Amino acid sequence: MDLVKVKNLFLEEKERVKTLKDLENFRQTFLGKKGLVSQLFKELKNIPPEKRKEFGREINLLREEIETFIRQKSEELKKLELEQKLKSERIDLTLPGDTVLPVGSKHPLSAVIEEITEIFKGMGFTVETGPEIEREDYNFDMLNIPKEHPARDMQDTFYVNRKGYLLRTHTSPVQVRTMLSKKPPIQIIAPGRVYRRDDDPTHSPMFFQVEGLVVNEKVNFANMLWVLREFLQKFFETPVPVRFRPSYFPFTEPSTEVDIGCVICEGRGCRVCKGTGWLEVLGAGMVHPNVLEACGIDTEKYRGFAFGLGVDRFAMLKYGIDNIKLFYENDVRFLKQFASL
Repeated sequence: MDLVKVKNLFLEEKERVKTLKDLENFRQTFLGKKGLVSQLFKELKNIPPEKRKEFGREINLLREEIETFIRQKSEELKKLELEQKLKSERIDLTLPGDTVLPVGSKHPLSAVIEEITEIFKGMGFTVETGPEIEREDYNFDMLNIPKEHPARDMQDTFYVNRKGYLLRTHTSPVQVRTMLSKKPPIQIIAPGRVYRRDDDPTHSPMFFQVEGLVVNEKVNFANMLWVLREFLQKFFETPVPVRFRPSYFPFTEPSTEVDIGCVICEGRGCRVCKGTGWLEVLGAGMVHPNVLEACGIDTEKYRGFAFGLGVDRFAMLKYGIDNIKLFYENDVRFLKQFASL
């Protein structure tokens, strides 16, 4: 390798360096592991002993000159790059503001909760809330749910470390707390988050419920049927068919499950309603006397009815959504569809 040729090449190539990328290529060419300067040092063994010292000194001088150029050029190019960036990103504060910036909107679940709440408020219900980390006795015992009931199993309920506490599996404990703190007549709804070990396209481990409770001296099963029919007609904004099927819940007796004519296929039968033309939307029933007594309410004088619905399911039906996980993924493409809410 000829030292003079390397010096001349250095003088030529340094004039071609215009960008930081060019500078890195330049550095690799001359100072890289297999660069020209490294090749010159390897030539030392072929130089006569009496000239080796002088040859080595000249190589070191060349390397120092190249390193100095690289350092100075790097500072120069970085400064130039910053100036160009500042110039391209310059903001003229005298220009009028952008009036078409995107704005946020209500989440579809929030919109549905508000809509449901307003419908029940119009029927004289008030809103009550309670803690999401709940006492086991409020969540199960006082709701007449037996110790051996499968809902209490670890595979269904999220228990927390502190003994006797869990993530509530429904908003029914709010009903218990209300009956313990207030005297009848009671007419409330309890919207809120609840937690269960479910995870599939139609279930989520965290979801929203709205439960209702009415307790007074004259309430009966027919009153409950009217309230639920009235709510469903107002929510779906159409006279949807409604049917009531006998069912069982530990905290109500008698109990019923409520179906509506499928709003997707209008009762003709589809994948959503599994070909039946009906969709189950909520459960309800007359409050079990054991629940009233556990809350200190005189069952000889008072009766009550309760109901519960899944907000996520109502939102899926209202907006034609087939996967509950879309509500919780924060995908802007999905949420933009509800900008008008």
